Amino acid sequence: IHHHGVAGGIKVGQIGFRCIHIFTLSFVQPLSLVASSSTAPLVGEPLARRRRDGEVETPAAGSYNGIGYNALTARRGRKRKNGKRNRMEQKNTRLRNVGFITFFFSGICAISSGVVVSLLQEQYGFAYGMTGTLLSLMSIGNLLAGFLIAMLPGKLGMKPSILLLTIGYALGYAMMGLSGAVAVLALGFFLVGIAKGSVINTCTILVSDNSADRTRGMNLMHSCYACGALLCPFFIAAAGRVSGSFAVLVLAVLGLLLWLVYMGTPFAGRGAGKKEVTDWSFLRSTRFWLLTGLLFCQNAAEQSVTGWMVTYFKGSGIIAGALAAYTVTVMWGATLVARLLIAFVFPFKQPRKAMVVMGVSCTIFYILLVQARSQGAAIVLLFAFAFSMAGLNPTAVASAGRMTSVTSMGIML
Repeated sequence: IHHHGVAGGIKVGQIGFRCIHIFTLSFVQPLSLVASSSTAPLVGEPLARRRRDGEVETPAAGSYNGIGYNALTARRGRKRKNGKRNRMEQKNTRLRNVGFITFFFSGICAISSGVVVSLLQEQYGFAYGMTGTLLSLMSIGNLLAGFLIAMLPGKLGMKPSILLLTIGYALGYAMMGLSGAVAVLALGFFLVGIAKGSVINTCTILVSDNSADRTRGMNLMHSCYACGALLCPFFIAAAGRVSGSFAVLVLAVLGLLLWLVYMGTPFAGRGAGKKEVTDWSFLRSTRFWLLTGLLFCQNAAEQSVTGWMVTYFKGSGIIAGALAAYTVTVMWGATLVARLLIAFVFPFKQPRKAMVVMGVSCTIFYILLVQARSQGAAIVLLFAFAFSMAGLNPTAVASAGRMTSVTSMGIML
């Protein structure tokens, strides 16, 4: 301080403190750690030193140079797990959204068949027997699709089977729009039925396997279908201003968009392009056959109303011609409201009792609907019928639990 002044003295003091700190780190702490752990390396030794037998020795977690080693390893492990979990969640979200989007398109294409039958009847003068035959061929295709989508993945793989069967919307409606031959129309309705059944099965697998809450996911998926069904008369009415054939070709374009969505979807983890082993154990389950019987009756009632009721109301004069096409909108509007209420407001705590109540209610409203003779009563009863039946399909599929494999859903649906 005498030679360098006050500032110089402060500087010398700082250097002294640094020397003491370095001395402590270099000698005192290593000696204390050596005393506590004989395997700890001294300062200057590498973190992983080589033993006499040639194996690499990892420093002890409690040693000075190894402090935080286990913590760092655990942190890195957690980051890897979180990264895998995030990637898995993103993949699940994408597959679930594909199910929602394609089921929306399927709602437009499938429910439009009832309106298309009415257009074909006006254009070609078909009798009720002919229109009923066309709708029956569509139902046969829908039935056959369940068995095809259950069998083909074991031979071709999941994605090739889906692409092969879902192209029916585009091909079927294209044939209806370009030709009026009875054989061509029959084949077109058959292909549309195959596509309908295949899309239902595929979307059910995508949503049920990638949803945390299966009941909510299934009701949301069927709400997307109801949205498409709700909009289909508006699509056909807008396109029908050009011509009836143009309206049918618009449906073919929508079917092609649905197919392109599947084309760009990686079905990883489900045997995208690989042959799969078929598990038939679900056939021994009583619950599977009860749910299948319930869905059989539900689909029969829904198909008879959506496919036949438009033509019946219009032909019998109960509902005016311009309004008859929008009976589908009334029905699917009620369906959409009911399914959203089930998904978000009134979730079922006892699904079995809920299905019994819905089954009895829709049966009563169906009987009253067939006996309706006025326009107002027909609209009100159609709304009530659709509202009471809306939750049957998604609740039944969600109740299947672990039986939702490609094969079981193909046979059930």
